[in-house]
Formats: sequence, C-alpha cells, structure tokens
Amino acid sequence: MHQGEVGDWLERLGSSAPTPGGGAAAALAAAAAAALVEMVVNLTQGRAAYAAHESHVRLIGEQAATLRQRAWDLAADDEAAFGAVMAAYGLPRQTDEERAARAAAIEAATAAAARPPLRVAEVAAKVVELAAALPGRSNPNVLSDVGVAASLAVSALESAAINVEVNLAGLHDDGVRDELRKQLDGYLTMGELGRRVVADVRARING
Repeated sequence: MHQGEVGDWLERLGSSAPTPGGGAAAALAAAAAAALVEMVVNLTQGRAAYAAHESHVRLIGEQAATLRQRAWDLAADDEAAFGAVMAAYGLPRQTDEERAARAAAIEAATAAAARPPLRVAEVAAKVVELAAALPGRSNPNVLSDVGVAASLAVSALESAAINVEVNLAGLHDDGVRDELRKQLDGYLTMGELGRRVVADVRARING
C-alpha cells in the first residue's frame, strides 16, 4: 500500500462514515505488527552473525508475511460485515412476517460481523508468538522493533476483542455466542505473552 492510500484510509477512518471503524483499525494494527516482524527477519537473514538461526528466522518471516496479508484482508471483511448488519436493520418491519425475517437477518448478520474481528484476534495472537520467538535469534540492532511488534499485536488483540464482544452482546443464540466467546478467550491468553515480550525488550534496552 502506498503512503497516499494509507492517508486516504485514515481520512475515511476519521470521517463520519460508518466504515472503516474500530474493527478495521484493529486489523491494521495487526498487519503493522506482522510487517515489523518481517522487517526484523529481513534485517537478520543473510548475516553471518545469525547464521545459526537462519532457517528458524526465515520461517518466522514467511509466517509473518502471510499474517500481514490476512490482517489487511480482514480489514475489508470487517467493513463488509458491518455493512450487512446495517442492511439487516434497514429491512421492512410492517408485518409480523417482515419483523420475524428482519430479526433473523439481524441475528445472522451480527453473528457474521463477530467473525472478522475474531480472526483478527487469531492473527494478532500468532504475531505475538512470532515476536516472542525473535529475541536472542534476531539482529539486536532492531530489538526495539520486536518490542513494538509485540505491543501492536497485543493492542490489535484487545481491540479485536472489543469488536467481537460488541457483536456477541447483540446475539440471542446462546450456542453461537458461547462458541465465539470460547474461541476469543483462547486467543486472549496470548496477551500476557505479548506484554512479557514488551517488558523484556524494554529491560534489555534500558540495561
């Protein structure tokens, strides 16, 4: 993405338009975190001092590239899902039949809208894992970027959780809500690891 496109996207984010919103912002944070992991890998590979970790670090870079693209795609998915929710709320509700159809459409669209931020949480949790695997194996000159990657990934994880939860709050199907909640809770466990990576990086920097 070019700088102009980033600027345009941020202008849309700051506008009164309903999308992009918090879910897409969480996805962008996850994408930035993954990109920083890639950068650290690219500044480590091919250097004799880190040759012993070459294959390990290369794999981290490949995974980070996939996660970066996945997160970016999820930003668009989140926008589309919110649009579907708004369309469902706009359905006619003059008759009992229309009201029932509208309620069913809202329920389905709300459940679907919880899934993009849930996948963002999954991506962010994986980026935390990758960042945690770099210190001691990667170029120490970019250790701060490992810390920023972990910090951004934790922020993306928690931001995504907010967007999952706001949709779960609107669901009436206990089974669907509980299953999505269970998945989210599994990803949120990685937040503590991310915070430990940040603390470790800061401790190393500050000696």
